[in-house]
Amino acid sequence: MSITYNDLYLDTRNRLRAAGVDSAQLEARELVCFALDKTKEQLLRDRGLYVTSAQEGQVEELIRRRLAGEPVAYLIGEWEFYGIPLDISRDVLVPRSDTEVLASLAIDLLQKAGEGARLLDLCAGSGCIGLAAAVHAPQSRVVLADWSEGALRICRQNVRRNGLNARVTCVRADAREAAPSALWDFDVIACNPPYIPSGDIGGLDADVKDYEPRMALDGGPDGLDFYRAIAGKWQSALRLGGTLLFEVGMGQAPAVEDILAQNGFTGINTYPDTRGIWRVVSGKIDA
Repeated sequence: MSITYNDLYLDTRNRLRAAGVDSAQLEARELVCFALDKTKEQLLRDRGLYVTSAQEGQVEELIRRRLAGEPVAYLIGEWEFYGIPLDISRDVLVPRSDTEVLASLAIDLLQKAGEGARLLDLCAGSGCIGLAAAVHAPQSRVVLADWSEGALRICRQNVRRNGLNARVTCVRADAREAAPSALWDFDVIACNPPYIPSGDIGGLDADVKDYEPRMALDGGPDGLDFYRAIAGKWQSALRLGGTLLFEVGMGQAPAVEDILAQNGFTGINTYPDTRGIWRVVSGKIDA
């Protein structure tokens, strides 16, 4: 029996929902659009058209892999963050809505800094934070830095995809080591570092521990290794009056506040995400 695009979408949504997928509606739409090679608008427009057996089989395979734990972003090779489209691979974390708090704060600081403001997205991964900043603070210049060559490849793809080659550059840098002399005079360093304690990774959900890159998750024995290294070794990359913004894991904010204070940062503030979890810690270098 033939089924329509809309039937396929509804069936996919219901199967994901029955399996306990929280964002079943969003994920079903993304999977079906990918399999049918349609935009969201085209799927809605063509919802009465009939699906071929090959298309139905492709969606079935995508559902199978999703229910085995593979994140949708890896299945379709892209995701949206802060309103911008991004290429995604298993070399980078899937951007999450929690991180939009960090991006929003960075954008606000750049807009206030004015023409020529500079941001470093350290541990950039897909480049989502820095690229969102570049799009929404068009007077700014942005550097995306990561140690992973696979992540930098995705960063470069995303710079090209969003037409930002003139204002965004990508460099390889190890956040655990001293800031290279070439990276300096930034108004903002925004960083979403690895922050999961090493011993906790095995207990994470399957879609994280089995698919996302461990080097982007593992923050050392207590999850704080990168915060200590960056707060202690990257001050030279900030101009006087500049701000360091950290995303933090649940319950880590007080420890990260202490790390910043111990390394001479002032004006330390903490900001919640949309669920009320303390998600971003900031500190300034005195002018």
